[in-house]
Amino acid sequence: MNATEPRRRWWPRSVRARTALAVASTAAVILAAMGWWVHRDLYRQSTQIATEQAVQQLLALNDQLREGVVPARASAVPYEVVATGRRTAVAYGGGMEDFDPGTHHVMPAPTGEGSPNYVRMPVNRDYTPGIRGDMAGEMYRVLAADIEADELSSDEVAALGIAADARLRVYVVVLPRAAEEITEATDRLLLRAGLVGLVLIAAIAYFTVRVALRPVEAIRVLTASVTASDPRERVTVPATGHEITALATTINATLQRLDNAAAQQRRFVADAAHELRSPLTTLLASLEVALAYPERTDWPAAVTTAARQTRRLQALAEDLLLLARLDTRAPAADPETVDLTALATRLTGEYPLTERALTLTCDGTAPAYAHGDPDAYERLLRNLIDNAARHAAHRIQVTIRNQDAWVVLTVHDDGPGVPTEDTERIFERFVRLDDARSRDHGGTGLGLAIARDLAHRHRGTLTLAPRTLGACFRLRLPRAPAPAGK
Repeated sequence: MNATEPRRRWWPRSVRARTALAVASTAAVILAAMGWWVHRDLYRQSTQIATEQAVQQLLALNDQLREGVVPARASAVPYEVVATGRRTAVAYGGGMEDFDPGTHHVMPAPTGEGSPNYVRMPVNRDYTPGIRGDMAGEMYRVLAADIEADELSSDEVAALGIAADARLRVYVVVLPRAAEEITEATDRLLLRAGLVGLVLIAAIAYFTVRVALRPVEAIRVLTASVTASDPRERVTVPATGHEITALATTINATLQRLDNAAAQQRRFVADAAHELRSPLTTLLASLEVALAYPERTDWPAAVTTAARQTRRLQALAEDLLLLARLDTRAPAADPETVDLTALATRLTGEYPLTERALTLTCDGTAPAYAHGDPDAYERLLRNLIDNAARHAAHRIQVTIRNQDAWVVLTVHDDGPGVPTEDTERIFERFVRLDDARSRDHGGTGLGLAIARDLAHRHRGTLTLAPRTLGACFRLRLPRAPAPAGK
C-alpha cells in the first residue's frame, strides 16, 4: 500500500452512521442480555412446571395403587410401576409402551438401597419410535415412591397381581422436553424480534441524528461563507433550547468578536494612516515650500519643523510597534520583582519639565513590590506621567500605596479632567478628547492604550478614578513578596 494513501477504517466517518452503529451495538448487548435472562428464566419455570406435573402424577398413581386400582395407560407423563418378584411392569403409560415393557419392565426393580434419581432409557431397535421415541438412550430424572404389599388388603394385592410380600415402586419420568421446546421456540422468536428491533433501532437513530444535525449543517454552510474581511453573517438560533442552541449562540458570539476585531483592525489601520499622514503632510509641505523659495526660507525654522514632525513620526512608529508586540507576545515566563516606589521616585526625579512650570511630586515611602518586566513598568508609568504633563495646569502627584494584596499607584493632575461619558473611551487607540486633550500637545493617542495593555499583561487594572479636579489614573497590580535580603 502506498505510504501516502490514507488507511481505510471499518469505522464509518459519518456522525449519523457512527451514532446508529453505536446505538445498535448497545441495543444488541442489552437485547442479548435480556434474551439470555428470558431463556434461563423461561427454562427454569418450564422445568419447574414439568416437575410439579410429575409430582402430581406420582401422587395420583400412589393413591390409585393403594386402592388396588391398576392405573390407565393414558397419561401425559411417562410412568411405570414395578414390583419385586415380577419380571413385567405392574402398570405403565405415557409413552413407556414404546419400550415394550409388557415383556419386561424398563425401570430398575425396587431394592433396599433407595430409588435412583436419574435413569437411562434403554435402546430398543425393534419398535417404531412414536411421539416419545427419542427418549431411548437418554438420561432422565425420575421421581419414585415405594408401597409395601403388606400395607394393602389381600383383595388389593390380588387386583394388582403382586405377591403378598412384594414391594411396589412407582416411577414418574420428569420430561424437560416441553421446557426445551418452549425455550427453543422462544429463542427463535426472540432472535427474529431482536434482529428486526436492531434494524429499526439503527434506522431510527440514523434518521433522528440526521434530523437533529440539520441545524448544524445549516450552521456549517453559513459559517463557510464567513470571511475575515466580512464576518457579518449570523446563524439562526433554534428556539428549542437544546445543545444546538448553545452552539449557535456561541458561534454568533464568536462571529461577533471576529466582526468587532475586524472593525477594530480597520479602524486602527485608518487611524494609523491618518496619524501618519498629518506629520508627513506638514513635513512635506514645509520642505516643498523651502525648496520652492530657498532664498526666502527661514531654514532654521524649517529644519526645526522637520525635526519636530520626524520625532512625532518616530514616536508614533515606536508606539505602533509596541502595540503589535503586545498583541502577539505572551507574558514573560520568569518575571522579576520590581519596587514600584523606587521606580516612580526615579522617574519623577528625572522627568524633564522644561516646557511649562509644573510641580511633579512622588508620595511613597514604603517599598511596593510587584512581579513583572521592569522596562514594561517604566513604559507604563512614563506614559501616565506624559499624559498628565500634557494636560496638567500646575501640579502632578504620583502616589504609591500597599493595600492588602495589591499595589495601588495613582497619577493625579490638576488639568481640565475627563468627562464621565469618556472615562473608558480614552483608553481606546488613537482617541483624543476634542478640547483638553488635543493633537497640538504632541501625543500619539496610544499612550493610555499601551498603559492599559501593559497593566492587563501583568494581571492588573488601569482605570480613571472619579475626581472633582483634574484626572486621576489608578493602577492596581498584584502585590509580590519582598525579595530575599530586603
